[in-house]
Amino acid sequence: MIWEGFLLTLKISSISIVFALLLGTMITVMRLSRIKPLEWFGVAYIEFIRNTPLLVQLFFWHFGSYYLLPDWLNTWKNSLSSPEFIDGVIALSAYTSGFIAEDLRSGIFAIPKTQLEASRACGLSFMQAMGYVILPQAFRIVVPPLISQCLNLIKNSSLCLVISVAELTYMAKQVQVRGAHGFEVFTVSTLIYLCISLLVSLGINTYNKYFLRTIKY
Repeated sequence: MIWEGFLLTLKISSISIVFALLLGTMITVMRLSRIKPLEWFGVAYIEFIRNTPLLVQLFFWHFGSYYLLPDWLNTWKNSLSSPEFIDGVIALSAYTSGFIAEDLRSGIFAIPKTQLEASRACGLSFMQAMGYVILPQAFRIVVPPLISQCLNLIKNSSLCLVISVAELTYMAKQVQVRGAHGFEVFTVSTLIYLCISLLVSLGINTYNKYFLRTIKY
């Protein structure tokens, strides 16, 4: 059961990371756009995400997705064996995307404005300049904080137990209820999360050393 929960944790985390990166990038571009409705939506989205708890958002999407999502998407979700998994992906992706958007925006601000102006002067549109010139450089700068956000997402996936997603913490709880080995099973699950964190931290430190060496030479 612990192994199955661990695999589901990796599954829901990896899928959510992909969608969080895509959504966070889109929100960043909207916030930096000169089109006011898009800019206002980006600001409102980030403020909503960053100022509400993830636990509340999990319940929000779990009980409110029927009213917010299109009918065809609700029909498809309900046809699955675990619609709670989809709700967890939506909540984790939306929550993490707000923080990724802010990290990416700080990376864009670290790039000289003259690069955007030069791109526009060469005939590129705003979206083309962002896609071909600005965003590739910004992603390179913010890789360490992005990895940290991915690590936070993996740990935050444990909260999905409240909507009955059978991830690692949920399975550990089930083992504890059935066998009353709470200390042993949660020690194992804690060590698993610790190993994931240490591997991600090792990746961050390795990247930082390589990046700094590249800049120096």
